[in-house]
Amino acid sequence: MKARVERKIGASTLSIETGELAKQAAGSCLVRYADTVVLAAAATGPARVGGGDFFPLTCDYRERVAAAGKFPGGFMKREGRPTVKETLTARLMDRPIRPLFPKGFRDEVQIQSFVLSSDRQNDGDVLAMNGASASLTISALPFLGPIGSVRLGLIDGQWTPFPTHDQLESSDLDLIVSGSKESILMIEGFARELPESRMVEAIMEAHGYIREICAMQEELAAQLGVVKPPFVAAANDDLLKLLTDRYYEAFRDAKRTEGKQARAEACAALRERAVAEVLAVESETPVLPDAFAAAWHQLEGRVVRDLILSGTRPDGRDAKTLRPIECRVDLLPRVHGSALFQRGETQSLVTVTLGTGRDEQRVDGLVEEYSQKFMLHYYFPSFSVGEVRPIRGPGRREIGHGALAERSVKPVLPDVEKFPYTIRIISDILESNGSSSMASVCAATLGLMAAGVPISNPVAGISIGLVKEPDRYTLLTDIIGDEDHFGDMDFKVAGTQNGITGIQLDLKIDGISEEIVRGTLAQAREARIEILRKMLTAIPRPRADISPWAPRLFMTHIDPEKIGLLIGPGGKTIRAIQESTGALIEVEDDGTVTIACQQMEGAKEALARVEALTATVEIGKIYDGRVISVKDFGAFVEILPGKDGLCHISELADDYVSSVADVCKVGDPVKVKVIAIDDQDRVKLSRKQAMRDLGLAPEPAEGGERRPNGGERERSGDRGDRDRGRRGGDRDRGRRDR
Repeated sequence: MKARVERKIGASTLSIETGELAKQAAGSCLVRYADTVVLAAAATGPARVGGGDFFPLTCDYRERVAAAGKFPGGFMKREGRPTVKETLTARLMDRPIRPLFPKGFRDEVQIQSFVLSSDRQNDGDVLAMNGASASLTISALPFLGPIGSVRLGLIDGQWTPFPTHDQLESSDLDLIVSGSKESILMIEGFARELPESRMVEAIMEAHGYIREICAMQEELAAQLGVVKPPFVAAANDDLLKLLTDRYYEAFRDAKRTEGKQARAEACAALRERAVAEVLAVESETPVLPDAFAAAWHQLEGRVVRDLILSGTRPDGRDAKTLRPIECRVDLLPRVHGSALFQRGETQSLVTVTLGTGRDEQRVDGLVEEYSQKFMLHYYFPSFSVGEVRPIRGPGRREIGHGALAERSVKPVLPDVEKFPYTIRIISDILESNGSSSMASVCAATLGLMAAGVPISNPVAGISIGLVKEPDRYTLLTDIIGDEDHFGDMDFKVAGTQNGITGIQLDLKIDGISEEIVRGTLAQAREARIEILRKMLTAIPRPRADISPWAPRLFMTHIDPEKIGLLIGPGGKTIRAIQESTGALIEVEDDGTVTIACQQMEGAKEALARVEALTATVEIGKIYDGRVISVKDFGAFVEILPGKDGLCHISELADDYVSSVADVCKVGDPVKVKVIAIDDQDRVKLSRKQAMRDLGLAPEPAEGGERRPNGGERERSGDRGDRDRGRRGGDRDRGRRDR
């Protein structure tokens, strides 16, 4: 049966339709906004054998570039592994719907989304998120939705739903919020130091649009007459009661053990004891290992939550206390910048590398290809948590945590014109016990300042947790692993002293209220300011200069019409500059020239030669020229490479010049001022005006004037007498000849 719903939201119409495509899926729909169209389909299968207590939900998102009328770039003309953008979007789809499946549901669920059409302005990611919810809502799966998702921008002070790519370029906020009609379920956003009060306004504004999108999905389900079969989870109450009665107090004591590894060992020893005492007992109803594991996990969660609600966390802190913080810089000798940030048992070691334009990351996709000048790569080796796992490439979690830290730091980076370097940060998590992504934000800030990157403000990050019961809740600053695992929320907030730069919310419950959002942001700000104070004791401000091991970069802009002059025939000119200075010169089509050299002297020399070669002659400017030709009427002087002008004999000096050779000859250096450029681009120069302006004009000697060539000219009377005498001598010679 075909069905369709639509609403005008923002500048275009959002529509959801089903019943024509992918009809064998458990649920499928087509979501459209403007000319961007996404197909979402949900499928289900039996539970995995030995799957434990993990819900096997898989979300996948793909952007087929044919949707934008493009071919895949590179040698292969078929899409392969997911891009970073696709991976991040798949995580966005997963996070809000995972908490809305009932506890105990273990059937395999898979949701796939494809962008079928793209107008290159409206992103398919939020449409895929809504499509995932809609396909589950109209299926027979026990999904406790629907939920809606919306992207919100802040453009010229106005909240803008579903902003386009062009609008986001000037937006102070890029925020994605998911939720039900009643509450918020997921947040991910990045801002230009947005105050907490404005961020709450943005979230609440987004929730209004979410309610509309949820109503659309309910209307779609009503058109189809969807009736979901009830789901009843297998009960395990008797075994849980048995374990609680016998081991609750011992479990509390084990969870109070100081140190993560020590706690883990104490809990493991208690579990072995319980296994021996419970599983080994001969009875008419033997306990199965899987049932024991599930009940023991429930008991552990109950113990951790009770400790928190009683006011004492597993590591002994109260709800707002940070773990001990240690900050260091310059740990590594030859890298361009390095820093260590440790908070409790979470440790991030950061290295910073500064490169040239050739080191930029080229990114291709549905929109036009662009270059990325800032990258933060996050690595999470298994030894950081004392485990052994297969060593593979970065997974979804590593990509997601790296992107969160990267976009949280990016708003404070300097403009490319001020600092033209390509920047790469590596965050190696060497120890982990909660909130390693926010530790990466702090370490990245320290590393950037140590590397001499002139950031506008230091950035710190913190994670706030939540334990919520029907009658009360507790917010937890700086959560550890157990509090993340058994708690209800992981709310990460990064920012400066002025406001928020990055925010991410993940929940294990069916939503939180505005009160909890406000309380979380306020508590996160208190912790962030405290962390910033600690960080600034290690390095108070960015270093004045970059590492001696980093390349020296200069950037200049030339007239695009002079690019050919700089490059020269077959690249001869630019190659000669590079070979003589040791610099690397990169030229963009818009006339941007970047010069990189390991030595400062080489970079400066190359910059001077590029600017001299491509400079435009300016009227009124004084140049250091070189005489290239001498004529009776004046001298031709080269003032820029390939550009010369005429200095007329009358402009050579203040007094009379009988011969150009009296003042200059070919090859002489000479200072000249540009006094005119005619309509045929001919340059007129003046030596005498340049000498006047520079205060170098010769002073008259006593009783006469100083000659421009260094000699003294006679007084006019003496010259006249000598001339008359010479003429008289000539007449005498004439008479003698006759």
